[in-house]
Amino acid sequence: MGKFMSMFVVCVFAAAMLHCAAAQTVYVVGDSLGWTIPSNGAAAYTTWASGKTFMVGDTLTFNFLTNQHDVLQVSKASYDACISDNASGNPMMTGPANVSLNAAGDHYYVCTFGDHCQNGQKLAITVSGTPLASPPTTTTTPPPPATPSPTSNTPSACPPTDGPTTSTTPGGGAAPPPPNSSSSAVLSNFFLVFMAFAMALCI
Repeated sequence: MGKFMSMFVVCVFAAAMLHCAAAQTVYVVGDSLGWTIPSNGAAAYTTWASGKTFMVGDTLTFNFLTNQHDVLQVSKASYDACISDNASGNPMMTGPANVSLNAAGDHYYVCTFGDHCQNGQKLAITVSGTPLASPPTTTTTPPPPATPSPTSNTPSACPPTDGPTTSTTPGGGAAPPPPNSSSSAVLSNFFLVFMAFAMALCI
């Protein structure tokens, strides 16, 4: 039973780590193109983003040369007009710039240098919320089995036993007592709670 619980805990831990790894993806904007003025206009970044599923927790990496480009998150109206009004924060001037996707919804990014945005250096993506997490499971230890009570009150119906027997080992000593199964249950419950907490952090 103890080995089974240990294997179960290891499997749960591995699943939690895989979930964390899968939940956070780093996307290099434009891949090999990087963050620059694309030759085919804004379609380059629209095409790049179309085949991807962006999730809360992912990161966008904008690869550009410092002092030649920047990146600024703006509203949809500012994105459409290629202006820096209603921006979220300040432009990131040093490349490469990493942007963490911390909220679900539509996100818009532009380069504020000259007419770079008008020439297609802008990106619009939709970020999905975290995958639905299963509700935390609570583990309970089953109650100990009830000891049967005698069905008769007469002493002859329940003969006395000779007392506990002890087995001996070949060396002459008493055999060790069986392992305490309640310790294994407590340890298993601890690990399950720990794993649920770790998975909640990943999400």
